[in-house]
Amino acid sequence: MNAKTTVVIQGVDSSGEVPGIEAIETDATIRCANDLDALRAALPGAEVLLGWKFAADDIARAFDRADRLRWIQWAGAGVDAAMFPALVASDVTLTNVRGVFDQPMAEYTLGMILAFAKGFRRTDTLQRERKWQHRLTEPVAGTKALVVGAGSIGRAIARTLRGAGIEVEGVGRTARDGDPDFGRVHDNSDLNQALGSADWVVLITPLTAQTRNLFDAARFAAMKPTARFFNLGRGALVDEPAMIEALRSGVIAGAGLDVFVDEPLPADSPLWGMDNVFVSPHMSGDFHGHKAAMAKMFIENFRRYRAGKPLANVVDKGLGFVPR
Repeated sequence: MNAKTTVVIQGVDSSGEVPGIEAIETDATIRCANDLDALRAALPGAEVLLGWKFAADDIARAFDRADRLRWIQWAGAGVDAAMFPALVASDVTLTNVRGVFDQPMAEYTLGMILAFAKGFRRTDTLQRERKWQHRLTEPVAGTKALVVGAGSIGRAIARTLRGAGIEVEGVGRTARDGDPDFGRVHDNSDLNQALGSADWVVLITPLTAQTRNLFDAARFAAMKPTARFFNLGRGALVDEPAMIEALRSGVIAGAGLDVFVDEPLPADSPLWGMDNVFVSPHMSGDFHGHKAAMAKMFIENFRRYRAGKPLANVVDKGLGFVPR
């Protein structure tokens, strides 16, 4: 391939916002599009689209202008925002940055577990009040976690929690024993039964039509009243009012939430003021250097594209994620 490839970067004013992108400038004509009008103007004739901005509504609304598009690289692990019907039905290949956020999200999960078990919120409050109040804390080693979602992020979470002495099992599409990371993986249909023995429930499955509102009142009722629930996947995986009621009524003991149905989380959400809830602004996977890591993955994939080689992290658009 000798002629330059036209690449549209969605969500930026200039290519300088994508670290290291100059590495492909000899082989690419780069167009930047920071809003819908700019994207509609940039797409005709483009072969490649780098979806840099998390919200993909403008891509869906501009997709009719994509007359030569062959490949979209999505700068995120979850691709639910990019799975609009026209793209799913098209021949355009969709890839993501699977792997970039695995370990940071695993560390974040362990951090939230430790925050609950060791009472860090209470410690911070007492420090601010200058009160010396000795307390006992919960052991983490020997407890049990259930990771709902057996993809690469879920596996990184499992390995990290095991390193802290936590017993871990998973939930995925196929039940199996002897899994190298989870030990035992439960079939999705056995989720309620698996929930009953977990001290920590970590939700990290992709958002699809099948997983929307996966955790409802019945799921929370299936959990131990001492269990804590963590959602690092997507807000729409959870029936939020049902979760709030479960937290208020003591059906479950607490929650660590990084994603919400509406983001930013509205100021009037009761979740902000609940003592048994940690709220964070969709940041569990973000770390210093994550944009450079995403850009590096795109650059490597772009070189594969130019060389006619198979792309990495191809999403199965029928499933909504990269198959293992």
